[in-house]
Amino acid sequence: PSPSRGARPGPSRFLPDLSSTHSRMPCHQRPWAALRSPMLTLCLLLSGTSFTPTWGHTEIPLETVKLWADTFGRDLYNTVTQYSGSLLLQKKYKDVEPRLGIKEVDGLELVRKFSEDMESMLRRKVEAVKSLVEAAEEADLNHEFNESLVFDYYNSVLINERDENGNYVELGAEFVLESNAHFSNLMVNTSISSVQLPTNVYNKDPDILNGVYMSEALNPVFVENFQRDPTLTWQYFGSSTGFFRIYPGIKWTPDENGVIAFDCRNRGWYIQAATSPKDVVIVVDTSGSMKGLRMAIAKHTISTILDTLGENDFVNIIAYNEYIHYVEPCFRGILVQADRDNREHFKQLVEELMVKGVGIVSQALREAFEILKQFQGARQGSLCSQAIMLLTDGAVEDYEPVFEKYNWPDRKVRVFTYLIGREVTFADRLKWIACNNKGYYTQISTLADTQENVMEYLHVLSRPMVINHDHDIIWTEAYMDNKLFTSQTQSLTLLTTVAMPVFSRKNETRSHGILLGVVGSDVTLRELMKLAPRYKYREGKKLKPKPNYNSVDLSEVEWEDRAELLRTAMINRETGSLSLDVKVPLDKGKRVLLLTNDYFFTDISDTPFSLGLVLSRGHGEHILLGNTSVEEGLHDLLHPDLTLPGDWIYCITDIDPDHRKLSQLEAIVRFLTGQDPDLECDEELVREVLFDAVVTAPMEAYWTALALNFSEEAEPVVDLAFLGTRAGLLRSSLFVGSEKVSDKRFLTPADDASVFTLDRFPLWYRQASEQPAGSFVFNLRSAEEPGLGEPTTVTASTAVAVTVDEKTAIAA
Repeated sequence: PSPSRGARPGPSRFLPDLSSTHSRMPCHQRPWAALRSPMLTLCLLLSGTSFTPTWGHTEIPLETVKLWADTFGRDLYNTVTQYSGSLLLQKKYKDVEPRLGIKEVDGLELVRKFSEDMESMLRRKVEAVKSLVEAAEEADLNHEFNESLVFDYYNSVLINERDENGNYVELGAEFVLESNAHFSNLMVNTSISSVQLPTNVYNKDPDILNGVYMSEALNPVFVENFQRDPTLTWQYFGSSTGFFRIYPGIKWTPDENGVIAFDCRNRGWYIQAATSPKDVVIVVDTSGSMKGLRMAIAKHTISTILDTLGENDFVNIIAYNEYIHYVEPCFRGILVQADRDNREHFKQLVEELMVKGVGIVSQALREAFEILKQFQGARQGSLCSQAIMLLTDGAVEDYEPVFEKYNWPDRKVRVFTYLIGREVTFADRLKWIACNNKGYYTQISTLADTQENVMEYLHVLSRPMVINHDHDIIWTEAYMDNKLFTSQTQSLTLLTTVAMPVFSRKNETRSHGILLGVVGSDVTLRELMKLAPRYKYREGKKLKPKPNYNSVDLSEVEWEDRAELLRTAMINRETGSLSLDVKVPLDKGKRVLLLTNDYFFTDISDTPFSLGLVLSRGHGEHILLGNTSVEEGLHDLLHPDLTLPGDWIYCITDIDPDHRKLSQLEAIVRFLTGQDPDLECDEELVREVLFDAVVTAPMEAYWTALALNFSEEAEPVVDLAFLGTRAGLLRSSLFVGSEKVSDKRFLTPADDASVFTLDRFPLWYRQASEQPAGSFVFNLRSAEEPGLGEPTTVTASTAVAVTVDEKTAIAA
């Protein structure tokens, strides 16, 4: 009870003797904080380890405080042991010990198997892309360009659109669209592709019409590829003229300004497939004559050039007038990787450029050649093509000696010149520079001209590949594609793209090296991870998507790889293993696990990727195996208190359309009863979950008996009891009505930290499994529902260890 008004409470009234009074006093009446829990109600002392009252001179003996702590701990342990049923579960595993076995995980064998499975899956994607290349080149070979061609096609923006009279608009005929779970539940047409064009590309330009007409031949190949490999996602052809044919067909939504900004030619997969890696130095004139609109066009041109570079390219930018200066002084004399962060950094710096003085181009060209020469000699940079991009209004002189010294006669560095503005007085000079250095000249007089004119340099750099017909297969880095459909964006999913260039095979154009475009197909990392299911190992650090998200360096995932041994080994595509002591953040960084992990790694053949697998030392090294009959297992698996994670892959249900309506539990039942012989299931995982269902089945009766012993007058001491197993099985039992549960989000899909997901084991499972078996781990949580006064809740979890032949595995 609270002390009377004006009185100061004495220590003995504030902290009663736990050994005498606490067991008879209802928890909610005790004068220390009552913390409600989904697992139990806990009464936790809120003071520190020592208590020094500020209002009196009486000191509490240390022995008394220790007695309180010991009594509190014993009471707490007995409570959670009773209501969790951990001792009963331990006994049940002991009873079935003759039917148990413990398998030691061979990490190298496991990672090699996953690598082989992934290599086989990725090979099918490559075969699909190759078939598209062959079809596109054959169609172009048999197509004669027709300047007056009239052809109606399915324009992705206009399909199903009607005019004020109710008639379909031109290029907007009826196009059947249906929701498809395999394509992020978007409305698609899996019978045919559709065509998207950026706003600045005229949809009836003869080049567009001829290209679209020719590429109609890809429709049956798209469909055939998808039928042969139902795990395929988006397939597409990006034309060098700017149109984008995508399968399955989809309606494209403009942005809020009615603009279609997406241009396939700016995408990383297009650029990487269309050109070989390159070193680029951009040289921009900042003399006084470049003021006003000319400088605005120059800045926009540089930004557009940067957008055509990718992770395999290296770049720097030099501005010049009487003097030269690097837009980023920290990058003086070097080239930096053209990753997204560096490109965005350059764009910001370019926007700050000011014009003044007189332009002297020779010293800027000399500096650019020196950088390229140095990097080539040191075997740094892209180790492939090299180019200089010169942006000026044309007032250049004394440049010929520079080319004589650095680039002639071999002309290894291509020089591309961009005449900025409408003035043509100096056009001949810039044409001469480009033509005598195997480059390309173009004039950019308005901002609207920039995109198409900049893209021309890609055709020049691709010519050697086209003439030699080097159909290189490229795989992009992992990236988060959130630009593809504007308002109909795919769910934020990590993916990689496999792409190949498409060339003209006509004899009359072969010597010119005509690039027709690039074909590609997306592969989500989720599809790859299905081949290496998460239940077999611990996942790495989960990162939130960032605005410029494109890939994650291994150093961001495993913070303790100080010497970068693991990173270096995987970059070098080695096969092997090593151990690291790591810190693993949990619960949004509120907690940390100190682990020793064993890492196993190998390359994925015929791809640029390596695969790594991590097993935490201890429970991660062993798998519990048990045998039970199908009849007994199915009986216990169908108990109402049991659930399985919906996104774990016990059976493959997302390929055959007839299986997509099945839950994982329904699929397991059909598989075990032989109702559907076409179902593919992970037999090892199904066997594990069947055995777990049998061993844990008595817990339902145990928890029910405890619930029946509750008195209606007594304060409930438990909200919820639950258990989870390595195979993803989850059992739970309510001790109070669902309306009285303190944290109503707990163990619901809205609280993915507490349920089994494709990305992780639950927090309470992971914490317990990394601690000595039999010890309880307490996790404080805050309810996030309004109106509840933010009650703090506590979960208590413990691991059950099963030992067979001196090997120990964590069972639940």
